[in-house]
Amino acid sequence: MPKSAEFSHYFAERPSSKPRFRLIYTQLRGMQFRFVTASGVFSKKRVDLGTKLLIESMILPDEGYVLDIGCGYGAIGIVAAALNPKLFVFMVDVNERAVKLAKKNAELNGVKNIEVRRGHLYEPVKDIAFNCILSNPPVSAGIKVLREIIFEAPRHMVNKATLQMVLRSKIVDKRLIGIFEEALGNCTILARGSGYRVLMAEKK
Repeated sequence: MPKSAEFSHYFAERPSSKPRFRLIYTQLRGMQFRFVTASGVFSKKRVDLGTKLLIESMILPDEGYVLDIGCGYGAIGIVAAALNPKLFVFMVDVNERAVKLAKKNAELNGVKNIEVRRGHLYEPVKDIAFNCILSNPPVSAGIKVLREIIFEAPRHMVNKATLQMVLRSKIVDKRLIGIFEEALGNCTILARGSGYRVLMAEKK
């Protein structure tokens, strides 16, 4: 399968590939987790380096609502929910298979303060205001999707909420930082490593 086709089908509503499941074990933020993954979902063999960087560096609120947008099989949102039971985490993905896996993985890891919804970006949670939005976005889907996630974020954030997004270092340039600054008025690099950077902006 050509690389572009391989990536694009992670963001299809219904992946056409036959599901081939596997169970992976990992330690994140000093805690042990296990995730069921499958073909047709991003990074099925291991928790990818970008996701790990975001998980290890993410700053979570003391309480309130958190959104994991483009959740895949759910690693980011599940760790956030496990770290702080006072949070309620929503996980959203357009990929039907990813949503099923995220639900299964929340159950597998005994995390109850979580809800998984299927749909395009913010549409499934359009009536909720979040204290924190986390994302390892579908960069291969193009800059249009990135812009939509960033520019739409303030409409779904309470004051002082943060948007935290991990991206490959090679695409984090003045234009992308400018998009954050245009949408939210600020942008800082929260973490960097393994060829990735975590960008963070706060709603003032």
